[in-house]
Amino acid sequence: MRSYFAVVLSCLLMLAAAATAQTLDPLAPKPPENQNGNALTNPGLSPEVEFLYELEVKFAADTAKGGGAAFSSWFAPDAVTLGNGKAPVVGYDAIAAAATWSPDAYQLTWTPEGARMGPAGDMGFTWGHYQGVSKDGQGSAAKTTGRYMTVWKKQPDGSWKVALDASNEGPAEDCCRVK
Repeated sequence: MRSYFAVVLSCLLMLAAAATAQTLDPLAPKPPENQNGNALTNPGLSPEVEFLYELEVKFAADTAKGGGAAFSSWFAPDAVTLGNGKAPVVGYDAIAAAATWSPDAYQLTWTPEGARMGPAGDMGFTWGHYQGVSKDGQGSAAKTTGRYMTVWKKQPDGSWKVALDASNEGPAEDCCRVK
């Protein structure tokens, strides 16, 4: 009889620990309404997620002004980029060598839709839609759109850099949203 109660008590303790871990886990899925980056209209927005949104805003603004050189300046020394149908680009030097566009020739913009911060507070990720606009051979605007994911990592000096940037081309709007 004693072992029966020990098993039941053990199971109850594990269930309570799991429930607590779920409510405290910043990586736990949030309802779609909690993905809005405005703390005024989304009181459930955590400071950690807001911080990741702020990083994305600065990253995007620098890229819009400075083109590829500004884009690559946000990457960690050991970062990786994964582009649609392309080989991985590994390391800051390789990423900087590939990101040579000027803001006059190519405009890359993106909007984060969601973010999560890891439990240790030293890594997080954002995702959303991007748009790239360049000129084709006749001078007409050529547009690409798709989804992206950025993995952020706190560096030893306390700064935050991009550890992984991944994108895939697709429609500007999703046909199917996860709810």
